[in-house]
Amino acid sequence: MPYTQEDKTIALAGVFQAAQLVTEIARKGKSNQAAIESSLESLLRFDAPDVVSVFGDLTGVIQGLRTLQKQLDNTAYERNTDITRYAITIIHLQRKLEKDPAMLEQITSRLDSIKSQLDYFDLSHTNTIAKLADIYKSTISNMQPKIIVEGEQAFLSNGVNADKIRALLLAGIRSAVLWRQTGGSRLQLLFSRKKYFSSAKQLSEKIQ
Repeated sequence: MPYTQEDKTIALAGVFQAAQLVTEIARKGKSNQAAIESSLESLLRFDAPDVVSVFGDLTGVIQGLRTLQKQLDNTAYERNTDITRYAITIIHLQRKLEKDPAMLEQITSRLDSIKSQLDYFDLSHTNTIAKLADIYKSTISNMQPKIIVEGEQAFLSNGVNADKIRALLLAGIRSAVLWRQTGGSRLQLLFSRKKYFSSAKQLSEKIQ
């Protein structure tokens, strides 16, 4: 099926939402719970009918759309370099994962197993988040370049926060996969920034 600029923007916003949530947890020890849940839920929506449904609806990725808009705004003087660095590295790692079908199959299988157990523990339960975090730790984190998360040591050393960060980085990878599937590429981030900025702005305004 042909994908639109809106589809590409929503998928890329998923990457930036994960990066932004990771940054807030690392720096402040907390972030928007609804956005965290939407990002994590995207990991288990294997058969969504369209791109936006991966996040439930537009409200599920609104934080990512606003973050993407801010990071691409040429008039902004306070872009968050951590968010950009995490997002670019996530996109790079997804490309490497694409070339490792065995690891991709392992991740898919383990996500499938978690999905089948949601009757016992919901997605926001610490046990579920710990399982998602372990998928990231045993697969993606072994690839280069590693994502070095910077923040306050008190927050980073907290086990629950560490699990959330790893689970959200995995969600970022999932969004990067989606972005590639819609036709997104790193070159577009260089040469089509205005298109992504305008699309993110229009989509954000739909739910204000």
